[in-house]
This record gives sequence, structure tokens and C-alpha cells, in this order.
Amino acid sequence: MNTVTGSPRKTFTNPKQYPIAGSDEERKAFYELQEGFSRQYEVVFPDKLAPRTVVILPSLTLDQDILSKIKGAVHYEERMLCLLMLLRMPLTKIIYITSVPIEDSIIDYYLHLLPGITSHHARKRLTMLSCYDSSTKPLTQKILERPRLIERIRKMINDPASSHLTCYNITNLEKTLAVRVGIPLFGTDPDKFYEGSKSGGRKTFRAAGVLLPDGYEDLHSKEDIVGALVLLKRKYPAMRKAVVKMNDGFSGDGNAMYTYPLVQEGENLETTIANTLSQQLKPVAKDVSEALFFQKFEEMGGIVEEFLDGDIKMSPSVQCVITPSKQVEIVSTHDQLLGGDDGQIFIGAIFPAENTYSIPLAAEGKKIAEELVRKGALGRFAIDFISVKQEDGSWKHYAIEINLRKGGTTHPFLMLQFLTDGIYHADTGDYITASGNKRFYFASDNVSNDAYKGLIPDDLIEICIYHGLIYDGAAQEGVMFHLVGALSEFGKLGLVCVGSSPEKAKEYYDKTISILDLECI
Repeated sequence: MNTVTGSPRKTFTNPKQYPIAGSDEERKAFYELQEGFSRQYEVVFPDKLAPRTVVILPSLTLDQDILSKIKGAVHYEERMLCLLMLLRMPLTKIIYITSVPIEDSIIDYYLHLLPGITSHHARKRLTMLSCYDSSTKPLTQKILERPRLIERIRKMINDPASSHLTCYNITNLEKTLAVRVGIPLFGTDPDKFYEGSKSGGRKTFRAAGVLLPDGYEDLHSKEDIVGALVLLKRKYPAMRKAVVKMNDGFSGDGNAMYTYPLVQEGENLETTIANTLSQQLKPVAKDVSEALFFQKFEEMGGIVEEFLDGDIKMSPSVQCVITPSKQVEIVSTHDQLLGGDDGQIFIGAIFPAENTYSIPLAAEGKKIAEELVRKGALGRFAIDFISVKQEDGSWKHYAIEINLRKGGTTHPFLMLQFLTDGIYHADTGDYITASGNKRFYFASDNVSNDAYKGLIPDDLIEICIYHGLIYDGAAQEGVMFHLVGALSEFGKLGLVCVGSSPEKAKEYYDKTISILDLECI
């Protein structure tokens, strides 16, 4: 059994002794914590019998005005419940923190899936903590406002040298919390936050030598947007559309589509675009007004880039991990399912990505990841592409976005990996389980129907049991649910449907929707 030793944490007997958020003292304390994480990653992570504590912080520390437009956003904190599968390691403890309590039956559902461990054994090593605060503030902020809760977390951590904090995304709030709890973060230092922005991503793509849509970054005003739209139209007179993106938008909700107006001969292009910007620009998120969009764009900055046309287009992504030793691992590829009028909203994913291009796609992702290594990135992240099929049957992959956080493709893949002990082979595009079988899945975060409102978690579980929708660990096929807490109020939940073929995975999905509709409509 491996153990890691490190210097003891400073003990704060009074919250006023914490370093001031954002101060040099806090930055120094954070760096010291992160230095010890490399040893933990090398020694503790690979050892399934090593004692450890994982503090799971599923805070969506994103722009709250935009986040509030997502139906049932507070329940997205449940997406990281996939990490309860870490309890299959018998000496691992988990502390999971949420804004509001999660129903016991949801926790029991996840623990039931654990291979090789009884739910009773796992339950003894799991601590669920809640802020009892359903406000729209980020969960991390809620925790920071509760110093007694922070102290409870500290007291539950026996050995800081074998403990770490894992988050949905990392900002200065998570950095402050890591220092106050006294354990490192597995993720990119928020001082590098720009590298994960839309503008920073475009610069990384150029440095990595990969294709990207033509466009302009580091824009901050309406005038900047107009200027970029004019330049693109002059370069490509036949261009019909362009995309305007906030630097820190997510799931497509920070994007807007611009449709070029007809310009009469003799008209000034810049004047025409400036005068028609309000009419021609349409925010992707339905509840985001024009005024709010421009307000957020000015606060965050953003980009304008060409809208890629093509008769056959796909929206794949590559998931990577950068280890503390600066090694790049390509852990998965997906084809993303996008919705909305212009295909800008993330709905779900198919795993693995289309086999005709998944291998070269992974190679492009690795180039970008290696550039991010040089820029100091760490941990799990995803790179989004638009892939356009050419007349000769080949594909061109255009990098469009870096997400230095856990995204919509993270939790389905982690569930599959935890349950099957498999590995994705980027050189072949196949996922192979420990027993040597291929597996595929069809996943969605956005199964939504008003008819499902009123179903409580116990109802869903009863329906699953009656109709045989529970994941079968022996066959390593079936359906797993998430976002279950959003079902009763919002009629919304998520599915991961695992099969021995892409067709079987989609069959599980279609069957589940049919049964839910049968039971509720």
C-alpha cells in the first residue's frame, strides 16, 4: 500500500486568519499545495488500495445571468455523482458538497451500480454535505460564505497529502477554497483562465498549427463586432453567416448568430452592418435578450468567426488529460449532438466519434493539448471541432473551442470507464473493456418533456426496475440516469445508454424514451 507524506496544513482557528482572496499570500499557499499534488498523482492515483480523500465540488462557477437561463441549473451539480464510482476502491473516502440536499434514493441508485463493493461499505465512506441554499450564486461562493462548513470539511480530511479537490470548473473562487481547505486542485490554475477562453483558444489553435475558422478575437464592444463582421464579409463576399461568441460562454448559450443583410450597390458595408446589427444578430439562448448579450460581451470580451458551411458537417470533440508530469493522454472522442436553430446548443453525445475520422481527430486534439502543456494547463479538458466532409470523402477538422473544465461528455465517459474498467485507444478509435469487448454509448443531458413533471426519483427507479432499464453489470449494457433531481420540477433528466454496438446503444435510448412516454403521457 502506497502512502504519501507532506508538510502539515496550517491550522486556522479563526476565519480572519485566512489569506485575503487574490492576495500574494494566497497565491503562494496555492502554489505550495499544487507542488505536492504531483507526488500524490504518481503514488496514490494508480494504487486502488491507497487511502485517499476526494472532495467533490460540482459548482458551476460560470456567469450566473447566462446560467440562470438553463432549465434546472442547480441540479447540474448532480452530474459529478459519476465520481461516486471512485468508492469501488475500498479505502477511498468521498466528501460531496451541493447547494441543496440530494435525495437519498438518487445516492442509493449510484451506489447500487458499484462493481465489487456493497453499497453499505461504500456508504460508510461517503459524506454528503449541503449548503441548504438554492440561490443562483455559485456553489463555491456559498461554501466560502460558510466558514463553519469549511472547517467541517477540513476536520474530515485525515491526510491532506493524499487528498485533493476535484471541480466542474476552476476559477479564483475554487482557488480560494482549496487554500482554505488545505488540499490541492486537480485542474488548471485560474491564472491561466484566458487559455480556455474563446479568444485564448484561437491563439492556441494557431500556435498548434491546426485548422480553425477564420475570424477575430479579443473583441470588447459593438464597434469591434461590426469591424470584424465587415472584414470577414470583404474577405468572403459570398459569406451568409458569422458566429459571435462571448469569451466565457458555455454550452452554446454565450453565442449569437449573425446573418448578413443584402447590401445594395453603392451602399457602405460598414454602415449597413452597424445599422442592422440589432435585427440581424440572434442570441442562441432563447431567454438572453439583445441588451444582455451585448452587456455580457463587453464584460467578457469575445470573438467573431465565420460560420462553417458544408453539406455534411459533424461536431466532434476530443477529451484530454494533462498530468502533473506534463504527459498528454487522449481519453476519448465524441460526436456531439447539437440543437437549436443553428446547431449551437449542446444536447448530448455519441461515443466514440465516427470511426472514419476519429483517429486523425485525436491527432489534432493532441497537437492542441501539447500546446496547452506549454501554457501550463493541467487536468481534464475538452476540445470542440467542426468537421466538414469534402467532395473527395475526406474530412477537414476545424478547432473551435477549448473547455478547460469537465463538460457534457465527461460524466458519461467516466461512468462507462468506472463500470467496465476499459480504455479508449486513440490509435484505433475503439473503447475496449477489461474483458476485451467493445462498448459504445448514446448520451443526452437534455431529455425533456413537460409530461415527465411530477415524477419523483422513487417513481423513476420503480419504472426502470419494472421495465428492465437498470444497467446490467454482467452484460455491461443498459441505461444509466443522471440529473434525476431535475425531473419532478422541470420534466428533465439525462441518460447514458451503453451497448455492444452503436445501434444497440441508440436502441436502449429509444426504448427508454418510449417507456417514459408510455408511463407519463
